Amino acid sequence: MKKLLFTLTLSILSTFISYSQDLTNPQGGGILQIESVIPGDGYSKMNFKGDITGYGKVFASIKLNSGDSSKTSGSLNGQARTILNNGTLLSSPLNGSWKREGSIIKFYFTDDVSNGAMNFVIWDVDILSETANVKYYELHAGN
Repeated sequence: MKKLLFTLTLSILSTFISYSQDLTNPQGGGILQIESVIPGDGYSKMNFKGDITGYGKVFASIKLNSGDSSKTSGSLNGQARTILNNGTLLSSPLNGSWKREGSIIKFYFTDDVSNGAMNFVIWDVDILSETANVKYYELHAGN
């Protein structure tokens, strides 16, 4: 019985380890420029463009929905388009959450790229410098 329990525990532990995500080494990233901010009632729309390693020229539009009256957190959704260096066009919906501390907004979302890639993405958006520092962690490779 002890041997069976040990084997079962070891199997469960190895499953958790094999499916964990390493957030210390992103697969890529870059800096995007904020092109516009469009305020709305309980939301803001932000448009970005720039270069991301592995994805070429990126254009993104994201809607931030306020989750509280202080406008310090909420949900986000949007769309991204990218043109690879070989001319291939990729697209992805963006869905996740955001948290603001002062003039810095952190975006956390997953994308579902049209080439089959899936990424966990973190953006550090600095409203004052009008930039977004982007890091992504590949969950599934694309075709």
